[in-house]
Amino acid sequence: MDLLLPGLLRGVGIGSLYALLAVSFVIIYRATTVVNFAQPALMILGSYFTALFAVQLGLPFPLAVLLAMAALAVVGAVTERVAMRPLVGQPVFSAAMVTVGVFIVLTMVANRLIGPGIIVVGDPWGIEFLRVGSLTVFQSDVARTVLGLGAVGAVGLFLKRSRVGLAMRATSLDQETALAQGVDVGRMFSLAWAISAALAGLAGMLVGTGSGGLEATAALIALKALPVIILGGIDSIEGAVVAGLLVGVAEALTRVYQPLYAPWLGANFDVVVPYVILMATLMVRPYGLFGTPEVERV
Repeated sequence: MDLLLPGLLRGVGIGSLYALLAVSFVIIYRATTVVNFAQPALMILGSYFTALFAVQLGLPFPLAVLLAMAALAVVGAVTERVAMRPLVGQPVFSAAMVTVGVFIVLTMVANRLIGPGIIVVGDPWGIEFLRVGSLTVFQSDVARTVLGLGAVGAVGLFLKRSRVGLAMRATSLDQETALAQGVDVGRMFSLAWAISAALAGLAGMLVGTGSGGLEATAALIALKALPVIILGGIDSIEGAVVAGLLVGVAEALTRVYQPLYAPWLGANFDVVVPYVILMATLMVRPYGLFGTPEVERV
């Protein structure tokens, strides 16, 4: 029990970060049926802009985070307009490959901005912790849980309750029908990319804080969202949240118990756990826990 509860709490914090990243993938997929492989680079740019506003310009950290998310929203909307809009009507595979190219370009930009060293994002919660009885809760885990799940909840309410959110949902269900009903489908595409990029920017801030800094190569952390969206269902926001928490808890508990009970698996086996879950899900339930099954008649 001494190891279980701290492991669960750490897993919920990590899982909330994964859920946030996964939802940023899902939003674009639901709007365009394209998996956006540029999200890792957008995440790193979120860290960079947070550092720019909070550390270099000295703005209050909450304001710096909001400005960084706004900057990433602009980057996302411009990327959709320049790189993705010309591919409307083209095969999904072609569009996905373009997002790989966007990832390479944005990663090069991030490398040029950050340089060979590390970027100090700021550390508003540091290594401080809270005491709940005999249990120690790190503030970084609380921040990831509150901000990650809070942002996902806000986006979910926006999509379900607002007129624009309704238009985005209509676009994701049937673009031609939405266009016939007067929905500006192109504008919905840009908005989906903007919201997705803003969430990636928030995730970048959460990755960069609570540590000694961040390298541009940390973009690969965002790839852990892929097992999450496969497990939860690539078109389900609720599935992304549930799967993110499950993967985060599984990874954290593996980090705690694997060295004790299965040391023969080697060091850092917890890093592999999300991809083990990915392979198992593809074999058993390829459309995920909450995904929409697709049946094609031949």
